[in-house]
Amino acid sequence: SDGAWYETSLRNLFSKPVRVITKMPNDTLSLALREAYASAPSDVVILHTLELRHPSFIDDDDQPMAIRVVRDNQNLTARMEATAPLNAGEMVEFIAMGFDLELPPVDTAPVPEISITLDNVSREIVTHLDRAAESQDKIEITYRPYLSDDLEGPQMDPPFTLVLTEVS
Repeated sequence: SDGAWYETSLRNLFSKPVRVITKMPNDTLSLALREAYASAPSDVVILHTLELRHPSFIDDDDQPMAIRVVRDNQNLTARMEATAPLNAGEMVEFIAMGFDLELPPVDTAPVPEISITLDNVSREIVTHLDRAAESQDKIEITYRPYLSDDLEGPQMDPPFTLVLTEVS
């Protein structure tokens, strides 16, 4: 693609540093967020979501699944974009969970960092991530912002995807 490779770190996930590699231009995410904030009326809330995918994440029917969370105090049902790797175009549920997403300042270092902290992670999520950490396959994390008055698709299409390459 046309972005340069950037190494990114994902910190404080179970108090363990996680290294992330993503192929995105430095300002793509911050530009998309600025556009979402600028276009949202004052009574509309931007709902930040994360989706984690890995081949070892399977449901009770042995089907691929994703871990989906929303930074809010209530669960969110929203439509995935038509090109989503799982449940494309479908309404899906994001579980309410506290998390912080800290973007790097513009033009800082040649290797900008983005920090994501998940709070009060459930035992089920820990089990999935522990299983994934034992695998050679990478965990993908996709960030999607939704507007509270438009849950028919994320405000960033395509969404921003990070690839976890190391859990330590």
